[in-house]
Amino acid sequence: MTKFQEKAQILDRQELAASIIRLTLHAPLVAAAAHPGQFVMVRVGDSFDPLLRRPFSIHQVSAGGDLQLLFKVVGQGTRCLARLRPGEKLDLLGPLGRGFRLQREDPVCLVGGGMGIAPLYFLGKRLLMHGRLPEFDPVLLGAASQRELALLADEFFALGYDVHTATDDGTLGHHGFVTDLLDPVLPRVSRVYVCGPYPMMRIVAARCLAAGVECEVSLEAHMACGLGACLGCTVRATEGYAHVCLQGPVFDAGEVAWQ
Repeated sequence: MTKFQEKAQILDRQELAASIIRLTLHAPLVAAAAHPGQFVMVRVGDSFDPLLRRPFSIHQVSAGGDLQLLFKVVGQGTRCLARLRPGEKLDLLGPLGRGFRLQREDPVCLVGGGMGIAPLYFLGKRLLMHGRLPEFDPVLLGAASQRELALLADEFFALGYDVHTATDDGTLGHHGFVTDLLDPVLPRVSRVYVCGPYPMMRIVAARCLAAGVECEVSLEAHMACGLGACLGCTVRATEGYAHVCLQGPVFDAGEVAWQ
């Protein structure tokens, strides 16, 4: 696995909604090697507070060597990142981990919940590079409200995907969970890619298993190193244990011991 440590300059900062930030970085080495589903470890400042790097999935890359991170401000590390402005630099280590396997022929479905939508946009764009017809690939997106979801849903729609939305408060699309949208599309797809909250992915994995549809899940875990040394991202697997940073973050749903 090729990985780089790179000083990446911030080119742009967007606040998509309250506490939801998208940073565009110039990181040509990491961007050129990145595969959908992989992540980077980010050093969020020059001080020792916070001390450890933080993991972020790669939201998308460009041919010019730019890379985007999408995150929600939830703790000290993300608060530090949210304060940064264009012109400042971040220390990246990556790309890391195992990404999604690209389906080149049969229809697929992308299911994203909350910030789990982030790596799916990179995946959606990369799938199109293989000549897929996006109108046959449903994309199911869920979030708390229209404010958090509308722009991201529009970006998938602009790529040509068949987009379906769900919000907790009913302000966009289906009033309820994104998993409520899954059953009607399962008979017409061969594989489901999913990233989001653990309970959501557990439900998707179970329904795919029952329908005989392949399913790949992108797990999140606390990480101190991202390289398999700290063992902080260990999860239970059907055969023992696995490290999210090395065996994942993308797993076949059947490899995970869902609890």
